[in-house]
Amino acid sequence: MLDELTDQFEKASQSYAAANGFVRDADWFMLKLQEEVGELTQAFNRKTGRGRRKGLSDEQMAVALADEAADVLGHVLLLAKAQDLDLLAAIERKWRFRPGFA
Repeated sequence: MLDELTDQFEKASQSYAAANGFVRDADWFMLKLQEEVGELTQAFNRKTGRGRRKGLSDEQMAVALADEAADVLGHVLLLAKAQDLDLLAAIERKWRFRPGFA
């Protein structure tokens, strides 16, 4: 299941890169993940009253936080694929459980 999810993110990312005319090199994967973590932090700060609301409702801020969390998840999976990382093995080592979908 994780491989399938990763493949879906990969396909979407390839399409996005092609449509916007940039190359996803090794640095891009790390830099893009960092960018998305920053956006997640910004959304979290807004939702928790630590940042400007910019006219957003509570519901809009919750949606933005979920959207940015999805971006971070996607870019973690893309970075792992680009670097040929075994995330399932890493979860077992670091979190001491085997995901049920493995």
